[in-house]
Amino acid sequence: MALYTARPGQTAYGFPIGIICARWHIPFIPGDVNHAASFDYPVRYLPVDVPGADILRGAARPERYTKDIVAAARQLEAEGVRAITSNCGFFGLWQRAAADAVSVPVVMSSLLLVPFIRSLIGSDRKVGVVVANSEGVTGELLAAVGIGVDDSTAFAGMESFPHFASVVLQESGKLDTDTMRDEVTRACCELLIDHPDIGALLLECSDLPVYAHAVHEATGVPVFDWVALIDFVERTVVPKRYAGIY
Repeated sequence: MALYTARPGQTAYGFPIGIICARWHIPFIPGDVNHAASFDYPVRYLPVDVPGADILRGAARPERYTKDIVAAARQLEAEGVRAITSNCGFFGLWQRAAADAVSVPVVMSSLLLVPFIRSLIGSDRKVGVVVANSEGVTGELLAAVGIGVDDSTAFAGMESFPHFASVVLQESGKLDTDTMRDEVTRACCELLIDHPDIGALLLECSDLPVYAHAVHEATGVPVFDWVALIDFVERTVVPKRYAGIY
């Protein structure tokens, strides 16, 4: 028998993953971090008053939002989530602040994968990273997620692709999945042409896991994405129960 105690004011339970959500005007589709069907377990979305597109464009001062993001992380922990993430890779700026504020694992950005991916490939190979806006990849962001400023990581931005820019940076509210898939795939292929020594790719943006399969088909290299990272973290805080005949 198990004994349960209600949390004051809480109306729902059972979310292993809590997701801090910046404000966006984007059609979030299955495969996007912001679509609940992207996960095989319940996720708790908690909006914060942070303009996502402004963060990507570098038009907002990060320190302005630290208090709200820390408060959101603490609220999610109080609600019982076992790990916390976000819906914007550039939220890596708040990785340390959020992780220091709670006692559960915090994964604010898919960019945290880069040091791990580096360890998986030969030292003569690069990690290729496709980001939402290359102009926002600052030294401050890289330091916050543990990426050194050297030539072992090659970045490419989606900001020059018109449909992506319209959907994510300009928030047009319209998404053509075929066009988006073709742009993301082209960005990855062009990055590999510029850097043929890339050994693995990371799709940084939370809107891009949808297209990981197409990218892998087009490039043949391992493709990491944010949904896969969240799945991995969920598995660590809710370990699988094994059963079978022997």
